[in-house]
Amino acid sequence: MRISVVVINYNGERHLAQLIDALQAQTLRDFEFIFIDNASVDGSVALVERLCAQGETTFTLIANPKNVGFAPACNQGFRLAQGSWVALLNNDAFPEPDWLEHLWAATQGGSRLGMIAAKMLFAHAPDRINSAGIAIDRVGIAWDWRGGEKDTPNEQAPIEIFGPCGGAALYSAEMLDEIGLFDEDFFLYLEDVDLAWRAQLAGWRCVLEPKARVYHVHSATFGNASPFKSYLLGRNKVWLIIKNYPSPWLLVYLPVILGYDLMSVIVGTIRSRNFSALQGRLAALRQLPHFLRKRRQIQAQPRSGDNWQTLMAPLALPSAVLKRYAHLR
Repeated sequence: MRISVVVINYNGERHLAQLIDALQAQTLRDFEFIFIDNASVDGSVALVERLCAQGETTFTLIANPKNVGFAPACNQGFRLAQGSWVALLNNDAFPEPDWLEHLWAATQGGSRLGMIAAKMLFAHAPDRINSAGIAIDRVGIAWDWRGGEKDTPNEQAPIEIFGPCGGAALYSAEMLDEIGLFDEDFFLYLEDVDLAWRAQLAGWRCVLEPKARVYHVHSATFGNASPFKSYLLGRNKVWLIIKNYPSPWLLVYLPVILGYDLMSVIVGTIRSRNFSALQGRLAALRQLPHFLRKRRQIQAQPRSGDNWQTLMAPLALPSAVLKRYAHLR
């Protein structure tokens, strides 16, 4: 089997009929569909069972008795997948019919290609880009590359980038076997950045396939500025840097990392009128010994060059950094 498509769901019933219609319309037919439900209470499971029973695609459904989180649920899907490549697709993301066909063609893009990003467009504004993959700068701030920009539909050639957004990504099963799956401690948010960084350190590559297009209802589960999202982003960003930033560069950039992070906490607290961003960072520090052990394991692995560093965005002025927070991962 070529591709396994994994969808994680939590109370996304209102989007699922459109999602399944889009999958059943795919021009590439050699794929399986794995649906992981995180204890939804809105009728999602019954709806998916009914709709998928009418299709010809190989279908697997896992109904978790509790919400285990996005990262652990994705790992369930990764482990079940029979394809040589595994696609992740958000439950509120609707691909064009040739989405899988273009992703599959992009897999022939050379050695150590382990990740392919689709171009995600806003469902409510399909001429605007939601994400063209992951961008990350030298202070460890990751955001949706080209987020908010006007789409250029005539793009044809794949473009090398840092990593794919987990909302519409294709991963090599071989790469996942080598470097491991999502870090389940992250629960939700930045787990895709962590995986991409580990992959880059191990010498794997990522490209954006601009012809593989998906329309996304942004932050349909938790909203764009919920305290829970701010908490998780703050916590997971600390873990991301602790785990993955190699020591020579981390020592160089640490003062700037701390300064910019303090700025983001202050601005985020003022804007949201709550302390969730600060609380997330404090929660991360309470797990510092655990993540230092993870760091030692990752940094002890052989590295295949420093291509990851060339893909990082340069340092920007604070005003530019604050603008990036509109498209923060």
